This record gives sequence, C-alpha cells and structure tokens, in this order.
Amino acid sequence: MNADFPQRFAEIFASLNKTNLHRLAEIYTEAVHFTDPLHDIQGIEPMQTYFDQLYSNIDDLQFEFHQCQLVTEGQGLLRWTMTYRHPRLARGNSISVEGCSCIFFQEGRVYRHIDYFDAGALLYEHVPLLGTAIRWLKGRLA
Repeated sequence: MNADFPQRFAEIFASLNKTNLHRLAEIYTEAVHFTDPLHDIQGIEPMQTYFDQLYSNIDDLQFEFHQCQLVTEGQGLLRWTMTYRHPRLARGNSISVEGCSCIFFQEGRVYRHIDYFDAGALLYEHVPLLGTAIRWLKGRLA
C-alpha cells in the first residue's frame, strides 16, 4: 500500500474543488503540518480554512501531476503543474506554475506536506506594477 500512496494522494488532491474539501481529512492527519513559500499551517482545521479561502478567491484551480513516487518508506515526491485563474491577476488569464511536493505519511494519511515552487511566478509577477518591477529585475539578473 505505501508504494501506491503518492499516486492515490495525487488523484484525490487533483480532484479537490470548493464542493468537496471534506476530502482533505481522507489524505491528511488531524495534526498535519503544511508548508509552502507563502504559508505555514498546522492542523487540519486551519488547513481546511486555508483551502476554503483559496477556492473562494479564484475562478479555476487545477493540478496536473507528472511524477508521483515513493522515495523511502513513508515519504513521497510529487512533481506537478498548477494552473489557476484569479480575476485580479494576469487580467484573469490562466497562470501556470511548476512545483513539487514532499509528503511524509503513515497509515494512509499525510502528516507533513512541503511544497516547493516559485512564489514570484505564482503571484508577484502578476500583480500590476510589482510584476513589472520583478520581471525587469529578473531580466537584469539573467
């Protein structure tokens, strides 16, 4: 079962939307610790609140998983592309960001989830004025 867990996790996670967020409890423990470049959340209830707010503020959110593998017993690595639309970012057009997740699990649920992605590509580059400055700076550094 452990070898299949990263794929099962990805399938459930990719199926999430604003109407079925109760499914988070199927894949996360009560004491889950979730971290990404913008958030550090501890506990399933704060995580549920975060996802509720996330899905209420965007027009569309989809995850496509490219790789789901067991790294060691109880640890998985997932590579993904997230695509979303927000009415106030990128003129409401789709934004795609590649990232990866490291999940730690036992007994069929994740207790630690760490996401790695470029926060600028996700958000900051699409904010008016700030995005122009970030793109200019990236160009200068390249």
